[in-house]
This record gives sequence, C-alpha cells and structure tokens, in this order.
Amino acid sequence: MARYPSSSGASYSFGPGGMTPAVKLLIITNVIAFAANAVVPEMTVRLGLLPRAVFEHGALWQVVTYMFLHGGIGHILINMLSLWMFGTELERTWGTRFFTKYYLITGVGAAVTTLLLAPFIDGIYYSVTVGASGAIYGLLLGYGMYFPNRPIYLYFIFPIPAKYFVMIVGAIAFFSALGGGGGIAHTAHLGGLIAGYLYLKGLRARPMDALKYRWLRWKMGRARSKFDVYSGGRSDDDWKSDWKKHIH
Repeated sequence: MARYPSSSGASYSFGPGGMTPAVKLLIITNVIAFAANAVVPEMTVRLGLLPRAVFEHGALWQVVTYMFLHGGIGHILINMLSLWMFGTELERTWGTRFFTKYYLITGVGAAVTTLLLAPFIDGIYYSVTVGASGAIYGLLLGYGMYFPNRPIYLYFIFPIPAKYFVMIVGAIAFFSALGGGGGIAHTAHLGGLIAGYLYLKGLRARPMDALKYRWLRWKMGRARSKFDVYSGGRSDDDWKSDWKKHIH
C-alpha cells in the first residue's frame, strides 16, 4: 500500500498503480490460455512441461508454453497478482522491451532447471509442470535487487525488506526442491531465481559494458576540452567569491 499526498491530506493506493503494456499483455495471454485449457484439458499434457516428452520426443516448445498454463483459479490469481505487483514497477524501471525479455528468460531458465534436475529428483521426470511461477520468482529476484529496502508484506501482515524476502523464498525453494516438492514446482521457483540472478549480474559484468563506459568517459573528456572545462583549478569558494562581486 503506497501513500500519496493530496489537497485534502494523505490518500492511500494499493499496489503499484495501473498496469504497464507488457504486464497487461502477459496477464491477458495467461487468462486466455487458462480459459482455453479449461475447455481443452489435453493442452496440459501437450503444452505443459513434461521432462519425459522433452527428452524422449523433442517437445522443446514446452519450455516456453508451460508458463502460460495454470492448474487452477487460485494458481493463476496469485501469479497474476504477483505479476502486476512486482512486474509493473520493474517494467517502468527497465522499459517494456527489457522487461519482456527478462520475463521470458527467467521462465525458460526455470524450465531448464527443472529438466536438469528431473533425472535426480523422484517424480519430476514423469510430472507435468505448469504456471508462470518460475518467471514470477525471477521478477521477485529483480525487484529485490533493484528495490532492496522496499517492504514486502509477508502474509499481507509482516513487512520485510525485499532483499530479505528474496533470501527467504530462495531458501524455501532450495530446500523444498531437494525434498521433491509435494506437488509444487519448487525446482522451477529455484530456477527462476537463479536465471534472474545470473542474467542481471551478467549484464553488470559484461566486458562490452566496461568498454562502452570507457568510451563514454573519453567522449566526455573531449567535450570538456572543447568547451574549456577542466577539473581542478580554482576552488568552489573562489568562484563563489567572484560571483558575489558581480551580483552585489
């Protein structure tokens, strides 16, 4: 819940405000897919993530399509609510193009993690995984990295800084994945967190970014020389003294 000043005092608004373009499109797509799946239940097997189908029958499309299907009304409601709450502010910060790319990368990363762990965890190889939870956990990771001190209300009651909230859900996903999951795709949750972290950290550490930064500094240095702007020289107090002589 955010607090905003108004002419009559303070007003309150739940959530991040209106939906941004990509968030809106993703929610609409998920709702349409959910409705279609209710009419054609076979979509779950064809489009959900089934490791056996991927490894034995080459159903590679499932690493993307699974994230637009959901197992029930509660499942899609909590995922779409989380998409709106965390995704809206991230899209405003990153821009629609980068946000959409990040969302899909974390969703696919969650699927890949599930596939990699499927041979080693009982039950996953022959189970179908559906839902946007892996991408949602990726958004939560991004939110925690870009707004680390923003409070997230655990169970809608206890405020916890986003960075600690991410650590908590990450630990839960990790240990739950080791235990098998019990019907919840904890491996996908864990994969979304890992994919988001590696992608965002990789962007910050890319060598090309360092070269671009140095090139930009070189251009700024040339601009300073061109316009006779130099670092050092007279102190700020000297300039202020001269300025006062002109205005008094």
